[in-house]
Amino acid sequence: MNRMPVLFVGHGSPMNAIEDNEFSRAWTVAGKALPAPKAILCVSAHWETQGTQVTAMEKPRTIYDFYGFPPELYALTYSAPGSPELAQRVIDLVGADRIAPDLTWGLDHGAWSVLSRLFPKADVPVVQLSLDVGKNAQAHYDLGRQLQPLRDEGVLIVGSGNIVHNLRMVVFEDTAYDWAVSFDAKVKQWILDDNPEPIINYDRQGREAALAINSAEHYKPLLYTLGARDPGEPVHFFAEKVWGGSLSMRSVRIG
Repeated sequence: MNRMPVLFVGHGSPMNAIEDNEFSRAWTVAGKALPAPKAILCVSAHWETQGTQVTAMEKPRTIYDFYGFPPELYALTYSAPGSPELAQRVIDLVGADRIAPDLTWGLDHGAWSVLSRLFPKADVPVVQLSLDVGKNAQAHYDLGRQLQPLRDEGVLIVGSGNIVHNLRMVVFEDTAYDWAVSFDAKVKQWILDDNPEPIINYDRQGREAALAINSAEHYKPLLYTLGARDPGEPVHFFAEKVWGGSLSMRSVRIG
């Protein structure tokens, strides 16, 4: 099997799962261009844990980890099967002393809102990997590197978050702050240059980075995507836009 690509998707609002908009359409187009994976490993901004965990159940539940949205969104289910086999493979790669199987979580909206557009038939097994709150950025990137062999085994690795994610400053209209556009563009260029160092060390990148990443859980999934990258692989961006003032919807396919 040829090596699978790896994705980072700027997921934004869970409403993108049911709305017809420029982002949901871009995800649909991107999904149609992907080779068929045997399974998906998703790293979502919305599952933070003490220690790293990986879902290992046969049938992950759809988690509605939000409130105040219309009933149609809560009626949506994403019934993709799980994969205890992939969970065990992840544990074998990382080490049983460094990662634990989970039988309670499921698929949160960082996973299913995106996957419902990329793989609407929900027929590809999905496993989620948690974000260990005790790990620094370099450790998250390094873990992504450890997971790289999965790409040669038919597994699509998907990071789901947002490069710029500052809900304290969000405005619900089609606009963008200058600092958000600027930082998003810098990250784009660093990715094109295959230069992960400033992306990993985002806390050294000044005021724009501090505003863009005021809480890092939405940024960290990008580190897994970049960690799984090989030097010289082609890069394609989709859904390239900062919306709501302070949300970057930028998404990237590597490979």
